[in-house]
Amino acid sequence: QVQLVESGGGLVQPGGSLRLSCAASGNIASINVMGWYRRAPGPQGELVATLSLGGETTYADSVKDRFIISNDNAKNTVFLQMNSLKPEDTAVYYCYCNARLLGYPVPYSNFGQGTQVTVSS
Repeated sequence: QVQLVESGGGLVQPGGSLRLSCAASGNIASINVMGWYRRAPGPQGELVATLSLGGETTYADSVKDRFIISNDNAKNTVFLQMNSLKPEDTAVYYCYCNARLLGYPVPYSNFGQGTQVTVSS
């Protein structure tokens, strides 16, 4: 299985920045995709950003040009640099990972425990 440990959330003023980190561990053969999903109070969450094995990135329209996803392959770690934060970015942010595991033919997906990001003055 894959364990995900997130860090970097907190309280920040509008216009400020935060950097989230997520480290994946376990019997990982290779990581296909890592990304971030967020959920604010309400019925629907949002896929914020993804980074694939090939280096392709995707972003939600709401965060384009403000958030940057990157990784450290050697450490199976993904980062989310969040700039120009807005109150509407307030949410619990969950790390996501889809990986091939050693000895398993089917890719495995998991979410982290979540880290709270609050944007408020």
